[in-house]
Amino acid sequence: MSDQADREQNEGIKAVESGAGDTGATGTGTGTGTGTDPARRAFLRSTGASAFGAMLGMTIPFQRNLPAGLIPVALAQDTGQAMMAEKDGLIVLGDRPLNAETPAHLLDDDITPYEHMFIRMNGLVPQNALDSDASGWMLTIDGEVDNPLELSIDDLKSRFETVTRAMVLECGGNGRAFFNPGASGNQWTTGAVGCPEWTGVRLADVLAEAGVRDSAVYTAHYGNDVHLSGDPEKEVISRGVPIDKAMQEDALIAWAMNGADIPALHGFPLRLVIPGYPGSVSQKYLNRITIRDQEHDGAKMTGYSYRLPAYPVAPGTEVPESDMVVMTEMPVKSLVTFPRTGTEVATGEAAEIRGHAWAGNGDVAAMHVSTDFGQTWQEATLEPPPNRFAWQRWRAEVTLPEAGYYEVWARATDANGVSQPATTPGWNPRGYGNNMQHRIALIAV
Repeated sequence: MSDQADREQNEGIKAVESGAGDTGATGTGTGTGTGTDPARRAFLRSTGASAFGAMLGMTIPFQRNLPAGLIPVALAQDTGQAMMAEKDGLIVLGDRPLNAETPAHLLDDDITPYEHMFIRMNGLVPQNALDSDASGWMLTIDGEVDNPLELSIDDLKSRFETVTRAMVLECGGNGRAFFNPGASGNQWTTGAVGCPEWTGVRLADVLAEAGVRDSAVYTAHYGNDVHLSGDPEKEVISRGVPIDKAMQEDALIAWAMNGADIPALHGFPLRLVIPGYPGSVSQKYLNRITIRDQEHDGAKMTGYSYRLPAYPVAPGTEVPESDMVVMTEMPVKSLVTFPRTGTEVATGEAAEIRGHAWAGNGDVAAMHVSTDFGQTWQEATLEPPPNRFAWQRWRAEVTLPEAGYYEVWARATDANGVSQPATTPGWNPRGYGNNMQHRIALIAV
């Protein structure tokens, strides 16, 4: 389902939603399916309406009309909105599903802390993640393999080498808000990106034990997050990557973020981290990887979802679905994270500018900044990454010659000599892959 279709579906769902104090719980007003685990679902279905009122902390005026077996929407599912209290300064773009981005100045850390990590949900947070309960969790590896596997998290920790790496995760639609004409979907500006530290095992090591067959072409990823409709039979998102990408040493099956269990909003208890590709392939709530002999066609893998035109198109062009191809490697990109846009600096004195740069091919070769709207450029100091696919710190000093309004433009160049453009590149129907130069304003006084 496309982002636009998600929003249209949400409008119908919102018509039957009700509040629940500050619990952040929402649901669908129809049917009896919920996003809860089977035990909790059975408990709720056997609970009387008066008990529901106690759970909600308020009366239910029309409780006599509540059909038997129907769970109040406020108790059925959680969008994760209640957990936003643990975040700091994020801008919420939508609450069903929950999506929130981080202002650039809050992304200055070399390792992105949890409170500043953006949120990209496609469905609802599953109950086991809300409860931080990983008991009995199993990961299935099947499909085009010689030895299908059923692995617990303890199996992963004991049978394979544990690795920890800082790696960028970025939504494929980061920067969508700047396309003209506009594209449907979450209107991300620059903050759907972060670089936490991930701990887990190499996906390649696990696939090697499963014995990937020569017929393998693509992976297919599955999780247990809950569809917005509440229907347990519907997939929320199931994407994959070419088998060669999956076998690169950087792709991880991770159980920890920044040294702690992966938080509920980011995929507890297990997720993929496949750097360099859109974040949508880094499946959260991971419980199954199937190896396929063809390009995967799961939820949000076909149509216009995470796809680009196979050829350049003029802005606003209607592109047939048959001419769309899967988005793979993300483009080179950078952010100015200090100072905050609009900051005043002293005329004629050196002012520090810094930020991060990263690229889908793993390497950034050079970094430049301009204070005269791109007429001239000065090279910034670019530090090496701690490991491949981590973002790289850059720094520069600029001196503004006279009082007035200035802009700092940031331009990264990858190892292939490709640089960020000044304006949005390659218009496409869903607004993916925008890597235009980041700009901030400075006021010289």
